[in-house]
Amino acid sequence: MESIPDKATPILVVDDDQGLLLSIKATLLSAGLPEPALVSDSRRVVDLVQTHDFKVILLDLVMPHVGGLELLRQINETHPNIACIVVTAIDQATAAVQAMNLGAFDYLVKPLNGEKLTIVINQALERFNLKHELSLLSPSQSFSQLKSPEAFRDIVAEDEAMALVFRQVETVAPTDYSVIINGVSGTGKEMLARVIHRLSRRAHMPFLAVNMAAVSKTIFEDEFFGHAKGAFTDAVSDKKGFFEAAGGGTLFLDEITELEPSLQGKLLRVIEEREYYRLGSTDVRNVDLRIVAATNRDITAEIENNRFRADLFYRLNMYNIKVPPLRERKRDILPLARHFTRLHAEANCKSIATIDPQLAEALSAYSFPGNVRELEHMIAGAVLLEQGAVLSLPSAPELAAQFKTAARTNGGFLTLEELEKQHIHAVLAATGGNRARAAEILGINTSTVYRKIEKYGIGEHLSKPMG
Repeated sequence: MESIPDKATPILVVDDDQGLLLSIKATLLSAGLPEPALVSDSRRVVDLVQTHDFKVILLDLVMPHVGGLELLRQINETHPNIACIVVTAIDQATAAVQAMNLGAFDYLVKPLNGEKLTIVINQALERFNLKHELSLLSPSQSFSQLKSPEAFRDIVAEDEAMALVFRQVETVAPTDYSVIINGVSGTGKEMLARVIHRLSRRAHMPFLAVNMAAVSKTIFEDEFFGHAKGAFTDAVSDKKGFFEAAGGGTLFLDEITELEPSLQGKLLRVIEEREYYRLGSTDVRNVDLRIVAATNRDITAEIENNRFRADLFYRLNMYNIKVPPLRERKRDILPLARHFTRLHAEANCKSIATIDPQLAEALSAYSFPGNVRELEHMIAGAVLLEQGAVLSLPSAPELAAQFKTAARTNGGFLTLEELEKQHIHAVLAATGGNRARAAEILGINTSTVYRKIEKYGIGEHLSKPMG
């Protein structure tokens, strides 16, 4: 079966089940969407993509001749802006991850819900337009190209890598897309989420940040849904949950991959149905908010290991923003260091006007495994120790020790791994081996500290200086 409307259509549906093709066509037309092109022979798809301006393609996963994943790969290579939706009769995490890695916009499981299908296709059409606009951005962006530079006033950045991130934020912010901000700890993901909110149509409504690592099974429903008076013994009054408190605005879910898998389904249900009940109430409450999520983990790996739901990922990942670590935007180190110097000098009533060249050199050479957060902690400590009007290298003893060692090694500097190893060792030694305190100083998770200790084999030698 092959049915191509006379007029150009932005939607192509590919499935070897002709009955399903006709059913999908009827569903889309009844929802006011353009008449889709229908193809039952998957071998025809690549040629059709070359001759038609499709924006959205619905692909069955299992078909004779050419399967959906292979078609997805070919389409993404030649037409990466096309939003491809993979459809399957079997809900498998492996296939979902494969589709994700090949650039799928979404992953739907049969039998298809007509309302959900039309919502996803409408979102896919919007996503095509957004990706097209973003594809016009040059990899080498400048801050002068920003349309709303004042929105980024709280973020210190001079590196071109961040200029590109800012332009992506500007482009996606006016939409109502859910966004995932991906970046290692300490890169400023929440600050970017606040800018997205500030530039959105919801800017006049609340912005609420939630640390998902702190949300356990026992408190999830009460925290997110709220409760009615009398719902349980201590419920002496009505309580708003996060969904209600952020109503009309933006809900920022920080470290989303830390949410227990058993709770992810409850979050997904609210996102899809746009409604929920307070604990102890039968009154339906509607959800009108934008979700921005953030993570420092590889979500693909989390899904493969059954720690994160693929369907929740697809609901949240309408657009993804990757924030580079500080070591990949070296031009930001000194501006940030100067900013933190002024900030902490003022907070401690000290007259420190600048940073001396030797400290600047050492900062520029350091890898900052804890990113911006580690840089601020390092500067804050140095400000406390500094007795003069210029922030000097001796006021940052851990960095000074590394810099001294680097000066006599490898023609000037240690490798990034060696620098990281020595710095973690120094922080652990200074905290008496207290992993939690070290994690706070470094600006990383405690679990990351344990992994680094194991990696570098430094746990048993905390009392001995290195280098």
